Amino acid sequence: MAVTVANARRARLPAALGGALRSNVAGLVIGIAVFTLAFALYTSGFTSRINIYSLSRSIGINGVVGLAMMAVLVTGGLNLALGAIGVCSAMVVGWALQALGLGVAPALLLGLIAGAALGAINGLIVVTTRLHSFVVTLATMSIFFGGMVLLSGAQGFNALPPGLTGFGRMRLFGMISPLLIVLLIVGFALFYLYRFTALGREMLAAGANPVAAKLAGLPVERLFVLCHALSGALGAVAGVLASLRNGAIVPSMAGPLGSDWLLPAFLIPVLGGTLLTGGEVSVLGTVLGAVFVEVMTSGLYMLQIGEFWIQTALGLVLLGAILLERARAGMALARGRQS
Repeated sequence: MAVTVANARRARLPAALGGALRSNVAGLVIGIAVFTLAFALYTSGFTSRINIYSLSRSIGINGVVGLAMMAVLVTGGLNLALGAIGVCSAMVVGWALQALGLGVAPALLLGLIAGAALGAINGLIVVTTRLHSFVVTLATMSIFFGGMVLLSGAQGFNALPPGLTGFGRMRLFGMISPLLIVLLIVGFALFYLYRFTALGREMLAAGANPVAAKLAGLPVERLFVLCHALSGALGAVAGVLASLRNGAIVPSMAGPLGSDWLLPAFLIPVLGGTLLTGGEVSVLGTVLGAVFVEVMTSGLYMLQIGEFWIQTALGLVLLGAILLERARAGMALARGRQS
């Protein structure tokens, strides 16, 4: 019996190791290590304190952007208005600080509420009209951004409190931005939500199979609205982080209509293993996806690769990740039929 148990354990070890090596997380870790080593060897200053600081700031912002999109991908939906929501929420924070004279904490809370409210509007329209979230958020992207520009007169806020700007410029250990710490805190909170709370498990169940979840008594529509609201709140966090990096809150900080966030918003969670069809997320994979994308982008810039080619490379990585996800889903379906 002892021999049989030992043999079984030895047989499971290669299978478990092989599964780990085939996972998105392991692939990202290997990719990050390979690209970091290559760029350290073939560029000047990639591992310098200045570049590591710059990387940590970008990873912090784009990582939260990826997590914000992940919160909607749970439902099998999309949030094209993510950038617009982030900019609008940051502008609310700036307005609360400069026009209303509120303190930092109330202004940030107001920005989070604004982001969650705009996200909830998306969710309510999706569940009431039965339209795909792609169509809904494509429309609200223009509505939110245009409304913000009209209300603000396209004027930014550049007189932020010293405490906020100082936080944005802070260097931990001389080379780590606190924006990266914010990403880790947000990531841990989401990991806890999806892994250890009933609400998180219900979100995943509703996204995996809405019909079965509804038959099981879950409030699917309400859960979808909550997912969109969570995405909006996380977009607000990303908007504030981007403002801290810039030292000011301006309507153009995420590009026209917030479109500069679209590629990283899709690429990062999909690279991390979040399914486009909903029902499965990987918080750790999304964080590592942000690290991979920023390492790759920074290194290519240092190699003086043109912007067009860098965007092309990122697009190809996104396409490859989607095809890999589809292949994995197909193999899982085939295994299910065989069993």
